[in-house]
Amino acid sequence: MSLIVTGSIGIDTIETPDGQKADSVLGGSSIYFAAAASYFGDVRLVGAVGEDFPEAFVGDFKHFDVDTTGLEVRKGSKTFRWHGKYLENMNDRETISVDLNVLAEDLPPVPDGYKDSQYIFLANTHPAGQMALLENFPNRKLVVADTMDLWINTEKAVLTDLLRQIDGLVLNDSEAELLTGESNVIVAADKIVAMGPKFVVVKKGAHGAILRHDDGVCALPAYPARKVIDPTGAGDSFAGGMMGYLASADDISYATLCKAMAYGTVVASFNIEDFSLGRLKTLEKAELDQRYAEFTAMLNV
Repeated sequence: MSLIVTGSIGIDTIETPDGQKADSVLGGSSIYFAAAASYFGDVRLVGAVGEDFPEAFVGDFKHFDVDTTGLEVRKGSKTFRWHGKYLENMNDRETISVDLNVLAEDLPPVPDGYKDSQYIFLANTHPAGQMALLENFPNRKLVVADTMDLWINTEKAVLTDLLRQIDGLVLNDSEAELLTGESNVIVAADKIVAMGPKFVVVKKGAHGAILRHDDGVCALPAYPARKVIDPTGAGDSFAGGMMGYLASADDISYATLCKAMAYGTVVASFNIEDFSLGRLKTLEKAELDQRYAEFTAMLNV
């Protein structure tokens, strides 16, 4: 498997409605993705942090055996920071502060040893940076990107260009509506596929996810979680589980995509059980496979 991810690496402060707060914990889209994908095989990471990035966080990369050859600690720069507060329903949140810092700068160069990567995930970052990265992978087999409302609002033209160059897009339902102007998830997904990608996965938080593919539509519920501590990174860990499984199977058919979405759903259900990577750091592959079996059995109606 040759799976690579690029995206944000950050320091998060997270508040929840019950008064809990996690201050200055490891976060960022590529971090959650890489941790989730690591349960299925090797993961390569390209990203940059500032000189304020805590050394202790590097140990988390090592815990998941993520290849950090492409990680640059940039002198004179500061790490991306986000401070958010979840609302009562734990689906919606408000951003209290955000400092792009190194995220507003160019991505680091792709190491030569990474350029044979075939499975590429462009985790949430500036779409111009996402496009520039693609030129480094002549043997790419599957390219999937994530995005967010910030880029839809400020860089829609560049994002539209990106959609013509990728195979799949992952985004949430509010972002799909913002991008297309359609509140109906299926209609929005139809419009996104018409923009270029072969498929789109629309995440709906506690209501699951929908895959719109040329060969069909696959709709999955969320895993019925009893414990929700912190939803941060749930979408990224979903994508990591999905892409990790696809790369390990080395198959991008519609049927395999549906199975990969189920694995992504299950990984995300563990991620929400603690702040940051706390739960994934204790998760064993046997637990993951057991919950996957429970989830798929639940769907066999």
